[in-house]
Amino acid sequence: MTDSSTQKLPEIPSTIRAWKGLIDDIGVRPSKGKGQNFLFERGVVQRIVRSAKIAPGDQVVEIGPGLGILTWELLNAGASITAIELDWRLAKHLESLFADISSFRLVEGDALSVDLADALPKAPYKVVANLPYSVAAAVIQRFLEAEHPPETMTVMVQKEVALRLMAPPPDMSILSVATQFFSKPTMAFTVPPGVFIPPPRVESAVISLSSVPPELDREQWPLFFRIVHAGFGQKRKNLANSLSHGLAIEKPATESWLRENVIDPMRRAETLTVAEWIALTKSADGFVP
Repeated sequence: MTDSSTQKLPEIPSTIRAWKGLIDDIGVRPSKGKGQNFLFERGVVQRIVRSAKIAPGDQVVEIGPGLGILTWELLNAGASITAIELDWRLAKHLESLFADISSFRLVEGDALSVDLADALPKAPYKVVANLPYSVAAAVIQRFLEAEHPPETMTVMVQKEVALRLMAPPPDMSILSVATQFFSKPTMAFTVPPGVFIPPPRVESAVISLSSVPPELDREQWPLFFRIVHAGFGQKRKNLANSLSHGLAIEKPATESWLRENVIDPMRRAETLTVAEWIALTKSADGFVP
């Protein structure tokens, strides 16, 4: 693909009034169900690109590009873009807007079900996106677990979701365990509601996830997540009770398994580190049926 920095990018709106006019022209009514809140503040978009450390020649996958403001800034930074867009009207707009840019490729479809083997670049790539709130966690999980995961993900989500992704013990959840099993998350910056059309009722945040090689082989992942889900399966129950119930193990055996890994059976799932869940998985043989 040609470096987009050598190509003339199309003009895009520069005011909120012009962005609203474009939305009307496209015929899109922002859908709460699809989590559609369109960014119009260029300064925020530029911060996202800087946070993602985009350099000329980078391969970038953008999920839910919408009106194309972030796409434009990524192309302006010299990246080659694979954009995955579900809404056919927005896909048509993007296809027309960037028709003359050879470093732009559009995949029309759902990021949760599109064939990643066909959609993703073959080379190392980064994900950069203003994710639809309704599917943000699921999209992050799918890409981190992919056969060909991104080097980094720099994504905007609800601030509450960002904090859950980053949560340390004693505030872990299945979401934070899964995220931190595959990546190292860090907060980049927070974003106020007023830079979106329409403005959401919540504050947003941009979070960066740097991929790390999981400490378990892929064939062990199902067991790892089975143990994690069992541990979190009974709220307000201690770990021995939750694991015993969720994995159909006699409680004395569960307690022995936990003590073998220097884990107090009275602890709760949200207090365990990812390393402790990994240790339980590695030592599960003989305990977990």
